[in-house]
Amino acid sequence: MSATMQDPMFQANLERTMGYAPYGGATVEECLATAARISGSDTRAWRAEWLATAGRAEAAAKDAIRAGDTTSARAALFRASNYFRTAGVFTFDREGIDQVRETHAAEAAAFRRAAGMLERPPLELEIPYADTTLPGYFFSTGEGLRRTMIVTNGYDGTVEELYFNNAAEGLRRGYHVLVFDGPGQGSMIIDRGVPIRPDWEQVVTPVVDHALTLPGVDPEALVLVGLSFGGYLAPRAATAEHRFAACVSDCGPYDLLDVTAAKFPGPLGHGIRRGHGLFHGAACRAAEGVLPKPTAGWALRRNLLVHGVETVSEFFAIAGEYTLRDREQLITCPTFLCSGELDDLSSYGAPRLNDRLACEHEYVTFSAASGAGEHCHPGARPIYHERVFAWLDHVLATENAVA
Repeated sequence: MSATMQDPMFQANLERTMGYAPYGGATVEECLATAARISGSDTRAWRAEWLATAGRAEAAAKDAIRAGDTTSARAALFRASNYFRTAGVFTFDREGIDQVRETHAAEAAAFRRAAGMLERPPLELEIPYADTTLPGYFFSTGEGLRRTMIVTNGYDGTVEELYFNNAAEGLRRGYHVLVFDGPGQGSMIIDRGVPIRPDWEQVVTPVVDHALTLPGVDPEALVLVGLSFGGYLAPRAATAEHRFAACVSDCGPYDLLDVTAAKFPGPLGHGIRRGHGLFHGAACRAAEGVLPKPTAGWALRRNLLVHGVETVSEFFAIAGEYTLRDREQLITCPTFLCSGELDDLSSYGAPRLNDRLACEHEYVTFSAASGAGEHCHPGARPIYHERVFAWLDHVLATENAVA
């Protein structure tokens, strides 16, 4: 996919949004037309133009409903949902939280209306967790026991977005699919202010408990899939939650502190790892200098929100808790790891996890030549899905044969 936007973060998020076209979350031409109306790094224009595109999709859905065309209405609402999410991307930080609440509410409303028009509408879930609940959806493919995917997200995704990047393809292939927002994700951080936590097994175990109460979930064929930062969270959960027949880590880090420090020149990165000293202070000041920049500082501002910390120094201090180091040997289920050739997040971390796993595992590097070399393969999700579902077919058939 050739570049169409001047700002690299705008380009990455355009590709993310457009990449859901095969799963009903976008049309390529709507996305390109929207991008053409945005210049430079103007985050206000980004929000306004994607809101306008989402509004047009909603208007098309209303026309289709009046005409009795449920199929077209559903398609337009699914697209509107994804466009509302995209409109809110660059307000996903502490300062913009009120704006992202608005776009997320619109995203969720459009999604629920669309999903309600599916042949098998999902169950809307509130999964018991600690002293609250986790929102989610359970999509069924029919009667009888079936393989079931549980999908966990990353930093700035939503439970509704999980439908487009994993659930729709799982359903096509006959899986039941459960998606949810955990702490620090989607509405848990946007609406409830609950930050993320490193010990994701404490999140996933109650999700598994709840999944096993749902109709048609085969307890012997549970698959845990983690996307983006969920590529750390899923294997972390699998170190302690052993009811999974397989685990998929899609472009996640091995150690958050290491991958963060690797973005800084040698002495500064070393200072971040040490957690104190002259170079640590210099690294904090360098990061704070980037923080106000509209797009270049966005990911770090997002991280502060998601982790529930106020300063860069606080984020560096807790990043080391998000690690698979000295825990990877506890993963017992077959595990699929992947990275993108052009993705510094996963290409730095996934090989380290691959080298240290004791369980059956497969590691795939998706190449730039295939179009799947970027983080989480935007625009090339079908290539990823072909590979991972072929692996799952083999692993689950083997597990059933042994059982």
